[in-house]
Amino acid sequence: MCRIAGVATGNEAIRATEQFVEEIKKRGTNMSGRIHSLESFGTVDGPGTRFVVFVQGCPMRCAYCHNPDTWPMTGGTIMEASEIIEQYERNKPFYQNGGGLTVTGGEPLMQIDFLIELFTLCKEKGIHTCIDTSGIAYKPTNTEYNAKLDHLMTMTDLVMLDIKHIDPEKHKELTKQPNDGILAFAAYLNEKKVDMWIRHVVVPGITDDEEYLYKLGYFIGQFTNLKALDVLPYHDMAKKKYKELNIDYALKDVKPMDKNLIPEKKQFILNGIKKRREEMGIVK
Repeated sequence: MCRIAGVATGNEAIRATEQFVEEIKKRGTNMSGRIHSLESFGTVDGPGTRFVVFVQGCPMRCAYCHNPDTWPMTGGTIMEASEIIEQYERNKPFYQNGGGLTVTGGEPLMQIDFLIELFTLCKEKGIHTCIDTSGIAYKPTNTEYNAKLDHLMTMTDLVMLDIKHIDPEKHKELTKQPNDGILAFAAYLNEKKVDMWIRHVVVPGITDDEEYLYKLGYFIGQFTNLKALDVLPYHDMAKKKYKELNIDYALKDVKPMDKNLIPEKKQFILNGIKKRREEMGIVK
């Protein structure tokens, strides 16, 4: 895979984020974030109609990522949290149907200080908050970061967690990152009693194996905070974007997932959930 100028991976991305936070702290008390783009009327980013904030920067390199332009940690537009709230307020009536504000990316939790300020402002105005995340930023042993995360979760109404693959090695092949911290993050959310939606993209020949789908279900079946399961078909609509960015599209030979097969694939996950809950004596 080609690498675009300015794209950081792994520890490089984390160091870049830490440097960015230090830069922002020097500018004053108003916390800013690196924002890729904003969407005023999102309908697939949580409940209701939502104002969606796409942050810049992500250490994951998912083979099917449809926003590779959000990878660089140094791109995007610098915006203060108050600016985003101002834009939300312009269309506030449209979000009062059970909607709210969702932060996605990129990886939102790489900019945790910014999220804390943004969600603080959201809660002051009674705005429903959602984070759409891969969970890659979570490390159980990072006590300083986790103290901030604990605070953020008190202001978070919903976390949409995208589990790319349940198998550790296949997850690395697919995303270039391990999944142990991601799975630990799911357990953390359950411990904190934060509502969680699980998302899983079904890619032919990669994430559609019945055994792994069942194992995914068995894993998430233990969590009482699990509120929804979204099983999504892989599509290749990002091919053009990869070509424009001069990045090799690793799945160029993989055909889009047949949408008609999604209910069948989802059932394997549901079977795993059911089995785990039966063993634990959890009643729906």
